Amino acid sequence: MAAGMAFGNSAPDASPYADEGPYGTPVAQHKKAGLTRRGKIAIAVAGVAVVGGGTIWFQVHSAAVAKDKKEAAALQVQMKKLELQEMKIRNEQASSEKKAAAASADKIQAAVDKCVKDSSHLIGKGFGSPSRGDVVADCKQQYEAVDGSGMEAAGSAQGAGNGLGGGVNSPALLGLVAGGGLAVAVFARKGKKPAA
Repeated sequence: MAAGMAFGNSAPDASPYADEGPYGTPVAQHKKAGLTRRGKIAIAVAGVAVVGGGTIWFQVHSAAVAKDKKEAAALQVQMKKLELQEMKIRNEQASSEKKAAAASADKIQAAVDKCVKDSSHLIGKGFGSPSRGDVVADCKQQYEAVDGSGMEAAGSAQGAGNGLGGGVNSPALLGLVAGGGLAVAVFARKGKKPAA
């Protein structure tokens, strides 16, 4: 019987050369571990792209941050200039309000003095005649009631001038102007009275 042929239930002969091909035993080729040449090139290109992109992004980001810092510093300088201008305007307004209040107070005092002088002939002329204190109190009440808004404005203007920052008090300014106008009107009317 020939080798490798089997009849019936007999097992084939185990031959050590049974796996041999026509050209001998095939040599098993093992693949190398790692990347192929294309894979290495792709990774190198990706790495260069990431490093280059990161460098460019960092430079752009640094330039933007520096620009923002410069703009913030310039904005702070402008804000300081505006604050100084605002403080100058407030100081000028407070000083003008203070001067106007002082002028109004001087006018009121002059009017009270004139009233007392005009009413001095009534003082101590007999039983029931007013005393000097009563005449002064009546004159003060008369002119301060007429120009009370101006006195309040003078007080608020003086308080604003004494403060560090102060503020523009437009109702006080309106009161001062209205009180001054009223005082001028009263003085003009008093000057036109006919002599009795």
